[in-house]
Amino acid sequence: MPTDRLLTQEEIDNVFRSMKKSGPSEAPQKPVQPYDFRRPDRIAKDQLRAIHLLHENFARSLSSSLSAFLRAYVGVNLVSVEQLSFAEFTQCLPSPSCMVSLKMKPFDGNSLLEINPSLVFPILEMLLGGSGKGSNKVNREVTEIEQNILESIFRIMLNDLRMAWSSVTSIDFLLESHETEPQLLQLLAPNEAVVAVSMEARIGDNAGMMNMCIPSITVKMLRQKFDQQWSMRRLQSSEQDQVRMLKLVRQSEMELDVRLKGPTLTFADLMALEPGKVLTFDYPVERDLDLMMNGRAKFKTRVVAQGRKRSAKLTVPFAERDFQPLRE
Repeated sequence: MPTDRLLTQEEIDNVFRSMKKSGPSEAPQKPVQPYDFRRPDRIAKDQLRAIHLLHENFARSLSSSLSAFLRAYVGVNLVSVEQLSFAEFTQCLPSPSCMVSLKMKPFDGNSLLEINPSLVFPILEMLLGGSGKGSNKVNREVTEIEQNILESIFRIMLNDLRMAWSSVTSIDFLLESHETEPQLLQLLAPNEAVVAVSMEARIGDNAGMMNMCIPSITVKMLRQKFDQQWSMRRLQSSEQDQVRMLKLVRQSEMELDVRLKGPTLTFADLMALEPGKVLTFDYPVERDLDLMMNGRAKFKTRVVAQGRKRSAKLTVPFAERDFQPLRE
């Protein structure tokens, strides 16, 4: 059949008619989901769980510290750890409020710590000698004098926060500035992602929220640190496991070999050797020999006589960093 034959108009029309009769293919279509490009970039769930555990320890430590400092029972409980945009975080804060901007040395960027007025003013009353059980709900900005009084509370909180994060990495949280209006904050870009940590504190009959946000980019930079933290926890063993492992190791056998390292010889000289030639090793008697354990040098030794046998007397370890003798 020739391949260069042209189709007639009638044949072309028949092809289009048959396609219309068959209809479009019935292939299932995937549902279309809208995507918001302003959505904050997410961090790993395991990292959020690690941050959750970290701030649970911080809440317990802060409960003890504030109770001792205020001489009253203070209970702090972690409520949530989630990722939001900075604009969403500030919209959840009361206005006015007591907020401090924190530097996070040695990392760039700032974090934010906020304490609700329902907690701030009872704490101020207790610091000034009162009972902190005032029935009047105060809703105003904190004055500069009151901010200076609260710095002792913030120092305690930042010290406990620093200790909680020390299990992951060393971060020095430093108080930089005070703020009162959440809507006027220009600490981060509105769409920048942050990790928001919410805690509930109860002091006597008063209860309120403490909120903190950390830039997600800083948390992502610490991903390797979080992985190392969990690896170290898996590697930690109990004392019973160490004793059991030592018993198993005691029964193992090792091959010992004392070697004399003399002068070297080129391959050309080796091929030229003939019977009758003499090789001088020139090895000083006072030089130590190497004791090899399973092919690795571990000790320096001296050859000594023990009855009618020759033995090796250990002098010093070959490399302290490579070998630690087992202790009873």
